[in-house]
Amino acid sequence: MIKAHPIVGVGPEEISRRALFDSYVPADIRWPLPEGWDEQRVEQALFGERQLVKRLPEQVLPDFPALHSQLQQHPHLTLQLAWEEYRQVHPEGYGYSRFCELYQRWRRKQDVVLRQVHKPGEKGFVDWAGATIPVHDPVTGEVWPASLFVMVLGASSYTYAEATRDQQLTAWISAHIHAFEYFSGVPRLLVPDNLRTGVTRACRYDPDLNPTYQEMAMHYQVGVVPARPYRPKDKAKVEVGVQIAERWLLARIRNETFTSLAALNARLAVLTADLNGRMMRTYKASRRELFERLDKPALTPLPAQPFEASTWKKVGLNIDYHVEVDRHYYSVPYQLVRQTADVRISATTVEFFVRSRRVASHVRSFESYKATTDPAHTARGTPPPSRVDARRLIAWAGETGPSAGRLVAELMARKPHPEQGYRSCLGII
Repeated sequence: MIKAHPIVGVGPEEISRRALFDSYVPADIRWPLPEGWDEQRVEQALFGERQLVKRLPEQVLPDFPALHSQLQQHPHLTLQLAWEEYRQVHPEGYGYSRFCELYQRWRRKQDVVLRQVHKPGEKGFVDWAGATIPVHDPVTGEVWPASLFVMVLGASSYTYAEATRDQQLTAWISAHIHAFEYFSGVPRLLVPDNLRTGVTRACRYDPDLNPTYQEMAMHYQVGVVPARPYRPKDKAKVEVGVQIAERWLLARIRNETFTSLAALNARLAVLTADLNGRMMRTYKASRRELFERLDKPALTPLPAQPFEASTWKKVGLNIDYHVEVDRHYYSVPYQLVRQTADVRISATTVEFFVRSRRVASHVRSFESYKATTDPAHTARGTPPPSRVDARRLIAWAGETGPSAGRLVAELMARKPHPEQGYRSCLGII
C-alpha cells in the first residue's frame, strides 16, 4: 500500500519535482531559483547565519615521554600513582581509564625500541659475536682467532666487550666476572643463548645449566634465564649489541695487527668507551648517560670476593677409595667405594659431592702420580669390606704364581693403608 505524501496528500508517482522542492524548503525559496542566487545565498537562506559553537576547553595531555622515562627509571612507580600526580596538577584532566588508554596508544606509536620494555637493572644479555679477531704470535708466527664476548644491559644498552682465547667454559666465566666489574654491579637476570658453555641441555621450559655457570650465578645472586630455542626475539637486545660491536669495534680495527690478547683488549676498551659515549638518536642520550640514570642505581652490589672459577666432572669411586684428578690421587671415605661422585675442581681445592652433599675436600696438589689421603677416610676399628678385597687380590694374583701373590702383598704392605695399593695391584694382575 502506497502512503500519501504528508504535505501534498497524493502518491509519490504524482509528485512533481517542483512540489517536492517546495515542500521541503522554506517558503521564501522557490524553484527555479531567482537570478543572481549563488551557493552562499542559498546556504544563508536555508540555515541562516552561522552561530559559533562554544567549545569546552581541551584537556591537557600528560607528558608521555617523561612518564615513560620515569616508569623505566623507577620500577615501583605505577600508572595509578602517575595519574594521581597528573590530576593534582590538572584537576580537570583525564580520568584514570582514559589516561591509561592514551598512554598505551602513545606507546604503540613509538619506535620499535620502546615496544620491549626493560626495567632498570633487571636483565643483562650475553652472547659471542660471530666474527673473530686474528692475533699474531710474534714468536711462532701463528695466527689464531680470538673470540668476542658481548654483554648488554637491557634498559640502557650499555655494552661490555672482551676478546677471549676461545669460547670454552673458563673464558665464558671470566668474561662474565670482568663484565660485572666493568658495570660495578650485577643485573638480576642473565639471558644467554643456548650455547654449550652455559646450557648443557636446551629446553623451552626447563633448561639445564652448566654446573660451573650455575655456581657462578649463585655466587653473584643472579638468575639465569636462557633464551628459548629458535626464539631470537628473546635476546634481540644482545643481537643488536653484537651487530653494533662488530660495526663499531671490529670494523675499526680491521687494518690493525695485534700480537697479544692483552693488547687487543686494551684497544677494545678504548673503542667500547667511545661506543658507550656516542649519542643515540632514538633516545637523544648516550648509553653511558642512560646507564648512569637507569641501570647503575638498580644493579645489585658486587660480592666481597670475586667468583673463583671451577670445573665439575662425574667420577666413580674406586676400591682404593682414591680418585684421580689431573694425575693426582685424592681420598674419599672408604664407605663410599663403588659409588658415583661429583668433583668440583678449582685453582686451590678439590671437593667431592655425593647426592649434593660434600663428603671430602682437599687442598689441590699438582704432584703427578702422588696421593693425598685424609686419615679420617681410612678404616678404623673393625675391618671394612675393603680389607676383604685385599685378601681377594692376593689370592687372585696367586693364581698366576706364588711370586705374583707375594708381589701384590708387598705392594700393599708398603702403603700406609693397604687400600692405597689396590690400583697398582689391579694393574699388575
